[in-house]
Amino acid sequence: MIIRTNLLRAVRRASPTSGSVAYNAFSKPLAVRFAPATLRLLSTETRAAIDKAVASKPVVLFMKGTPETPQCGFSRASIQILGLQGVDPNKFAAFNVLEDEELRQGLKEYSDWPTIPQLYLRKEFVGGCDILMSMHQNGELSKVLEEKDVLVPAEASKEPGAGPEP
Repeated sequence: MIIRTNLLRAVRRASPTSGSVAYNAFSKPLAVRFAPATLRLLSTETRAAIDKAVASKPVVLFMKGTPETPQCGFSRASIQILGLQGVDPNKFAAFNVLEDEELRQGLKEYSDWPTIPQLYLRKEFVGGCDILMSMHQNGELSKVLEEKDVLVPAEASKEPGAGPEP
């Protein structure tokens, strides 16, 4: 009870301009403790490895597992979408982030995107599974893939097995 009373006194004494008090929706002051921002610097080696991976093929997917054996539903969905869209397997590379924890964490900082999988088209970050799904559903993904020239040519797409393996 003493700690709570002291805390309430400290909150009442803090001035709104001091930066130590925030107000909630009911205009009651809330004690705020400012912690330094957590910033993890991406190592030069990890950045170089990700740069190399992103540049390795026109379509790059960082995922959990492999295209043949995805280890999460979002990675599986991303592979299926790319296959449905007709991405040329010769222009596609997938990297399993579960094999390297530094890659997995570094990738999130590299792209400033918190989740895996992550799709890159011609070195440009597109997004995660949610973005990919939305673009697929609204038709935008097919346009982008065609513009980036990463689809199986029309005559080759009739062959069985064209596109990334689901």
